[in-house]
Amino acid sequence: MSAPKAQPKSELDPKEVVYFDDQLVIVNKPAGMMTVPHVESEETSTLDRLVLAHLRAHDPNTRRNRASLGVAHRIDKETSGLIVFTRSFTAKQNLSQQFREHTIERKYFAIVHGDMKSQTIRSRIARMTDAGIRGSVVEGSVNKAGEKLGRRAVTHVEVVERLAGATLVACRLETGRTHQIRIHLSEAGHPIVGERVYIRKYKETIIPAARVMLHAAELGFLHPQTRKPVNWIQPLPKDFNNRLKSLTLRAS
Repeated sequence: MSAPKAQPKSELDPKEVVYFDDQLVIVNKPAGMMTVPHVESEETSTLDRLVLAHLRAHDPNTRRNRASLGVAHRIDKETSGLIVFTRSFTAKQNLSQQFREHTIERKYFAIVHGDMKSQTIRSRIARMTDAGIRGSVVEGSVNKAGEKLGRRAVTHVEVVERLAGATLVACRLETGRTHQIRIHLSEAGHPIVGERVYIRKYKETIIPAARVMLHAAELGFLHPQTRKPVNWIQPLPKDFNNRLKSLTLRAS
């Protein structure tokens, strides 16, 4: 009875926890995993829960703290890459403010259909259907109550490499609306390879992929406690690299 209790094992690969301290934790989210639970999904192995289980197994301070992680932002289920969770109320308030002020540095890589050009895409994104499909609305659009529709969304797109029937682009988010990059690239005529929602109007040859080829590669902000700039960069995952290499070989 006096023997020490075995600590719970985490289902999350330890290498995906990039960094943690008493204020925040940086995680490299694998593609195919939900960031947080969704009311319409029965999925229980969400990233926030797995990260908390990992911390309780590896951080003695967490074992005494039963509080859940704070969610400052989200990444789509099929998107891979960097995400931050907060571990204190103060940190959540601080990071949420930085996100509202659009001072967070976020860079994504995407493989898109066609020959895209570097550009800045601006629009107002609104929910278009009850199914959660979103899209850009005409500037000045209002609802029946006279309220302005949509929220301002800005995506800066830079061409990285020309591929066979596709383009590798880097996207820097000025704002962070739901599905913003996917919507903006699709509406610009270059849906992301692997896209199955925002691609219905695309009439050219569709390049297959097992998931949306979108990766959150860089994340930077002011640390909520030290107020010093912090930054993380996460290389492209294996599945993304494999699809990229196949299109590069075809192009050459």
